[in-house]
Amino acid sequence: MSQTLLSSPLQGFTDFKFRNAFHHFFGGIDTFYSPYIRLNGKMVIKNSYQRDLLPENNTTLEVIPQIITNDAEEFLFVSKYVQELGYKELNWNLGCPYPMVTKRGMGSGLISDAEKINNILHRVHNESDILVSMKMRMGYEAPEEILDVLPILDSYPLKNIAIHARIGKQLYKGGTNLEAFQKCLDNSKHKMYYNGDITSVATFKKLQERFPSIDHWMIGRGLIADPFLPSMLKNNTDEYPKNRFDIFNEFHDRIFEEYDAALSGPTPIKMKMLGFWEYFSQSFSNPQKTYKKIKKAGNAKAYAIAVREIIKEAKSSS
Repeated sequence: MSQTLLSSPLQGFTDFKFRNAFHHFFGGIDTFYSPYIRLNGKMVIKNSYQRDLLPENNTTLEVIPQIITNDAEEFLFVSKYVQELGYKELNWNLGCPYPMVTKRGMGSGLISDAEKINNILHRVHNESDILVSMKMRMGYEAPEEILDVLPILDSYPLKNIAIHARIGKQLYKGGTNLEAFQKCLDNSKHKMYYNGDITSVATFKKLQERFPSIDHWMIGRGLIADPFLPSMLKNNTDEYPKNRFDIFNEFHDRIFEEYDAALSGPTPIKMKMLGFWEYFSQSFSNPQKTYKKIKKAGNAKAYAIAVREIIKEAKSSS
């Protein structure tokens, strides 16, 4: 069975600049999901969302747009917008765990409202011909919440349901709940994708053994922490290329230059790269020390020196 690997959308990380650089230097991902579009009640697509989905910014990739909403009008508005750009599918985010989203009844905070989910899907499937797919957690408070929604989802021609095997309340803490994920498989007719804690070749192999029917796997934070992971999974190897840190360095420099050109002033680029290094540091032998070195860099020059030192040290010890 061939395995399809998908990049989970991560707000603030997996925009077109990151996606294009990742695809160029590492590969391994078959389909990227764009970070969600959120309208906040105004029927206006923000410039940043527009740039992210422009076909000319995604020429070498398969990209699927995503929406986060609890409103059918917003869903229909975004559906029309992405179709005009040439996209045929729109993914609905019922997975985001962050309180600022869930308290407004969106993301994983919407899973307990099966009636609202049904009403939105009913309108979208009756008033649009967009292909809908789902990205979900198993609930916000409890993993059983999704079991009330799955029969409703079965009545719609969804492309697939990607499930992150946690509840929203966990955020990213604690382990995934594989027993609850199995219940989802047992209680839906839809194609299921697995998402959650794919962080190494070894953990991926265990998940494959546990869920032999799954052939679509979504990788989120693990893909940023170890950008080589998807290609290693595809090639069924746990060996890194000999020039691993040279490749990473080129990738880093490219995204730094692109974000630096797009962001105004030293503080935004520092915060942007600090966010990435929270994950990147996991690929180095001493993550805490690595991240601390980046955090201490007070200006662009100090940052460049810190990165050079980290790469040099990693190469000498590999």
